[in-house]
Amino acid sequence: MKLRIDKAKCVGNARCAAVSEELFPLDEDGYIAVEQIDVPAGKEGLARRGARACPERIIIIEDEGQ
Repeated sequence: MKLRIDKAKCVGNARCAAVSEELFPLDEDGYIAVEQIDVPAGKEGLARRGARACPERIIIIEDEGQ
């Protein structure tokens, strides 16, 4: 599973990082620090929860095999 992130639209709510700081690292200003995340095996549930937690819906789930 991969996540694609539209960093330009991040407003710094940090709700994704509240779900998992490991999957959703923030920069020093509190905005998402990455544009893509390769989700490790076993962390898919956390990735989905983090994506759903974003009020701006800037985290897009890209399941491999689609």
